[in-house]
Amino acid sequence: MRQKFFKLTMTLTAATAFTACQTPNGGLEVEHQGDTLTIVHIEKPAKYLILPIQETSNEVKVRLETGSPADCAMDVRLAVDSIDYYVPFALNGQHTVTVRRIGSDALCWDSICLSDTFDTTNRDYYRPVYHHTPLYGWMNDPNGMVYKDGEYHLYYQYNPYGSKWGNMHWGHSVSQDLIHWQHLAPAIARDTLGHIFSGSTVVDRNNTAGYGINSLIALYTSASDEHGQIQCMAYSTDNGRTYIKYEKNPVLTPFDGLKDFRDPKVFWYEPDKKWIMIVSADKNMRFYSSPNLKDWTYMSQFGEGYGAQPNQFECPDFVQMPVNGDRNTMKWVMIVNINPGCMFGGSATEYFVGNFNGKEFKCESHPQTVKWIDYGKDHYAAVCISNTGDRTIAIPWMSNWQYANITPIKQYRGANGLPRELSLYTKNGETYVAANVVPEAKTLRKDTRKVDDFQVNGEHRIKHLNDGTSSAMEMEMDITPDNAQTVGFDLLNDKGEKMKIYLDMKEGRLVADRTESGITDLAGINKGSYDVHVKETDDHRKSLSINYQNDFALGTWAPLSLCDGKTYHLDIFVDKCSVEIFVDGGRIAMTNLVFPTKPYNSLRFYTEGGEATISNLNIHRLEL
Repeated sequence: MRQKFFKLTMTLTAATAFTACQTPNGGLEVEHQGDTLTIVHIEKPAKYLILPIQETSNEVKVRLETGSPADCAMDVRLAVDSIDYYVPFALNGQHTVTVRRIGSDALCWDSICLSDTFDTTNRDYYRPVYHHTPLYGWMNDPNGMVYKDGEYHLYYQYNPYGSKWGNMHWGHSVSQDLIHWQHLAPAIARDTLGHIFSGSTVVDRNNTAGYGINSLIALYTSASDEHGQIQCMAYSTDNGRTYIKYEKNPVLTPFDGLKDFRDPKVFWYEPDKKWIMIVSADKNMRFYSSPNLKDWTYMSQFGEGYGAQPNQFECPDFVQMPVNGDRNTMKWVMIVNINPGCMFGGSATEYFVGNFNGKEFKCESHPQTVKWIDYGKDHYAAVCISNTGDRTIAIPWMSNWQYANITPIKQYRGANGLPRELSLYTKNGETYVAANVVPEAKTLRKDTRKVDDFQVNGEHRIKHLNDGTSSAMEMEMDITPDNAQTVGFDLLNDKGEKMKIYLDMKEGRLVADRTESGITDLAGINKGSYDVHVKETDDHRKSLSINYQNDFALGTWAPLSLCDGKTYHLDIFVDKCSVEIFVDGGRIAMTNLVFPTKPYNSLRFYTEGGEATISNLNIHRLEL
């Protein structure tokens, strides 16, 4: 076997500071055994091996060697001929790393180095000002969220070894107010059973699992080609910072060998004194029960043929809420994240309202009825935080699987939408979910510009929304269309890029159009046109055919019939790469990514076919 040895002792310049190896700790010995195996010998202790990443390269296997059968190789896109960024690979006191499936002439061997620190200073233009993101790496579904001892725990699907999907861990952040987040180390790492997919965390108040009163218990999916998708358990003895995996995992496997069987959401069902798990099973949701979070019994399933089609059910939640604020009238809501099936293409979040008897869920609406929690293109994997008492708080992932891996970002990919407080209201014989931004978001307001009420008949401009360096703002306003057929505004920057938001009174829609919002032609997007046939959720149930030329450059819309009255209250949150709209307390919510090349800094109000009144306009500058 051909072997090649050489020493790497790095002396860094400013040009290579991005590697975070500003103070190298000793050298490396790299032993190439052909193109199938490379052994990296660590000569001196260091906290990290800094790995250079090239996103277009193939994944290779990188494994920290401890001598344990539990050693697990990570999939890393090591640089072959160019470097996009760097990631830290924790050594945990070990001295040997093996790398498989990359040649000895790859560029990574010239740039790999040791360090005791990793610089997470923001280098991405589009990193949000006030939305939660990982410090580096990839993030998708929020999962395992729970409130305990004054802290909100936000766990999430996380790849610490690159900004594309892979190596699913549970990343971890905590907050006392849902707005300011502290980043912690990943809580559950990928292992030999597979990727750590989505799941849930509960507070075991009665010590049913045997790990202590009020212990935190996580249920999650392990996913691999070898073992399939299986449900596992872990428990925490340090208030959610780390988890110990149950020695008898898995605790649940599909009885029929189903391939898509994932994302368990667990809750305590007080009437029967038992735990209930809802888990996605292809195009169904299955219900299981357990006395101890370890032994699970199948009860029922729901879903096939319901809601938007085609679909793949994922990331469920199941919550009970009062109708119109009356706690004497309670209904159950099944939250279902589907992909594909969004009315605008790709992934989205729908829901079903009905009744539950401890075993079976009965939806109160016709199977073809489709109800969306959010009418934007970039709201997915929304689930609720456990143990929040009378409040029902959901947090979504702010992206779409059609282009999530290719957004114009490098240091990190993935952000969470602002937390939303869910409630139920009735309209024309149907029960709907309102998803309004949590009141804690008001703490982001640093100063406010109040604008006198005005009428629009044609055009009205408001300039200098900010200092030109950041789009981070909130705009509150009441819009009364009067006799206008269309009333809205363009959110503009100095380059003429614009996000259009308007009320189309003739069609009865709120529309957000990002076709000219900035960067819209994301590389790799399918640019073919397609038709999407959907059913509105309002009482008209009109069938619509929509044709868009690009999966990103499009407009999204929501039925105004969900709202009441002739005046609409809009609360709009703008950040570096997103626009979130909440109408009439969340009766309409709409979340869309945008990538303007300069910050939006002016408004152009306009009407068509008549007059409209803009009142109570407040523009808040936001920052953490």
